[in-house]
Amino acid sequence: MALLPILEFPDARLRTVAEAVEAGEIGTPGFQTLIDDMFETMYDAPGIGLAASQVDVHKRFMVIDVSEDREQPYVFINPEISARDGEQVYQEGCLSVPGIFADVTRADRITVEYLDREGVKQVLDADGLLAVCIQHEMDHLLGKLFVDYLSPLKREMVRKKLAKQRRMAAA
Repeated sequence: MALLPILEFPDARLRTVAEAVEAGEIGTPGFQTLIDDMFETMYDAPGIGLAASQVDVHKRFMVIDVSEDREQPYVFINPEISARDGEQVYQEGCLSVPGIFADVTRADRITVEYLDREGVKQVLDADGLLAVCIQHEMDHLLGKLFVDYLSPLKREMVRKKLAKQRRMAAA
C-alpha cells in the first residue's frame, strides 16, 4: 500500500466532476489497490473520509470510516442519495482544506444507494456524523468543497490563510 498525495484548495482539479466507475473496473487489482491506498492515506492524514477526486482520480467513489477504532470502513462506488430528512449544522473540516473548520448545514438523515468494493448494490440509511461525511465526500465527486457553503468573504479568507500556511511551511 502507498500514501497518495491529497490535492489542496484552491487546486482547480478539485473542481472536476467525477465520472461513474464502470462495472468492469471494480474487480480489477489496480482498482482494489487504489481503494486500499485511499484508506491508508485517509487514516494517515488523519481523516474520516476521502473522495477519489481528492487524490486526483476523477471517478465516482469514496472511502469512509467514522469509527474511533477504524473498524467500520465503507467503500461507496457510484453513490446516489435517494432520500434526505431533517437538518443539522455540523462543524466540518477537510483533508483538502487543512486546518480550516466551518459550520455547514446538511441533511440529518439520508438514504444512499451505492456499490460496495465487490460491486454489490447496497442501500444504507445513515444519520449523524456518517450522514454528514457521506454528503461531504459526495460533494467532492461533484467538484464542490465545503468552503463553497461559506460567504465569498470567508472563502477568500480561507484561501489567504492556506496560502500563508504554505509559505510558512516552505520557509
